[in-house]
Amino acid sequence: MSYPEPGLVDVRILADHPLTEAGAAALRMVATGAVTAGRFGLVEYRLAPRSPGAAPHYHQTFSESFYVLSGELTLYAGGRWQPYRPGDFALAHERGVHGFRNDSDEPASFLILFTPGIAREEFFAETAEMRRSGRRPSPEEMTAFYARHDQVMVEE
Repeated sequence: MSYPEPGLVDVRILADHPLTEAGAAALRMVATGAVTAGRFGLVEYRLAPRSPGAAPHYHQTFSESFYVLSGELTLYAGGRWQPYRPGDFALAHERGVHGFRNDSDEPASFLILFTPGIAREEFFAETAEMRRSGRRPSPEEMTAFYARHDQVMVEE
């Protein structure tokens, strides 16, 4: 029996791609768009109890999915915030308004899958750096930041 090319499997171990702490959040790029040839990107995200995450927003060029691993994650979907538990899944299609936060007294852990696999890791890296440094960009800087990363903020 012949097999396809054996080099077509990428393995990324935790030790090589550890979680990056950013205030009340920790995240790691499990698979970047560069690794998946632009097919998707996958982020592991952990959020401390009673912590904000992302305010309601949408993306014009990619979808974002959420899969809760542990704890309770509050998601903004369908115009309202509501809690989701391990095993729950949400898909925010392009232009679908969504957000997330942890309203519970326990840490929450979840996966974020985005398709196609744009360079979303740049958004997360810049956000983490702002949180770590405590730097508060001006409204104009935030507008440019969001525009650069296809993130359109909306009012609740």
